[in-house]
Amino acid sequence: MTVAEKPLRILTADDIAAALTYPALVEALRAAFAGGIAAPVRHHHTVPQPGRDATLLLMPAWTTGGATGDRFLGCKVVTVFPDNAAAGQPSLHGNYLLMSGATGAPLALMDARALTAWRTAAASALAASYLARADAAHLVMIGAGALAPHLVRAHMAVRPIKRVTLWNRTHGHAVSLAFGLAVAGVEVAIADDLAAAVAEADIVSCATLATEPILRGKWLKPGAHVDLVGGFTPKMREADNDAVRRARVYVDTRAGALKEAGDMVIPLRRGVIAKKDIRGDLFELVSDKARGRTSDKQITLFKSVGSAIEDLTAAVLVWRNIDV
Repeated sequence: MTVAEKPLRILTADDIAAALTYPALVEALRAAFAGGIAAPVRHHHTVPQPGRDATLLLMPAWTTGGATGDRFLGCKVVTVFPDNAAAGQPSLHGNYLLMSGATGAPLALMDARALTAWRTAAASALAASYLARADAAHLVMIGAGALAPHLVRAHMAVRPIKRVTLWNRTHGHAVSLAFGLAVAGVEVAIADDLAAAVAEADIVSCATLATEPILRGKWLKPGAHVDLVGGFTPKMREADNDAVRRARVYVDTRAGALKEAGDMVIPLRRGVIAKKDIRGDLFELVSDKARGRTSDKQITLFKSVGSAIEDLTAAVLVWRNIDV
């Protein structure tokens, strides 16, 4: 039976979790950013709502080389409704369609929420492998949503994290996350004083829907690495100007971050930093065209908005491992 004749596979979050590990996905992303995948800047549409507006994201990508059986095409369709939490629903919904890059035949329809969580965390871990201190042992996780446990585990895959401190505006959500991580064998504490927790952190990861800064640069100790994940529009930001000013700044992709990330767009517009102050992106880091951390005292900052390269890479890895 040819690829075109095979039935479409429907893959759940459990299927994705069974097919992926963070070390394997980080290395797959390292190879992907070295070349071989085309990814236009994602389509980003505002959908008006009675409260906060929703967002529709379309993210296509395709492999650019290889034999017929190694070529893939994919597209993610995602909706983000920030007010869903009040109704007890996830803020993010989506699906990922993986297709043959040779014929366009559909191969699999995957749970995009799960795929996004895995690839987002793995991209942060990939960046941390260049930017966080090699001996980073204390991670502060700001935010307790669906991404948080993935970010914790992904960073643990690339750095010797021994202690995790959680902070969330809603204390109960942090408690729930702490319980889940503790069951998996992670040593976890919950912070009431965010400033004090950040002051001790080797890595600070933020995954929130904040529109005003939560993280203050004055809290960061020398040698800290900051991982900003949550903001995905020009009006959203998680870190203040001081954090950006103090740090060596990196992004996942310049095309995406300089257009969509409020944590970059706002400081650039206000003259806090200039484009030359963005030291590199993932393409440049993996190819050694940009230097990462060069001393133990530097503060580094990585801002991601997500790339279709990451989605396709994760989807292909799932596809190849699903029946192994």
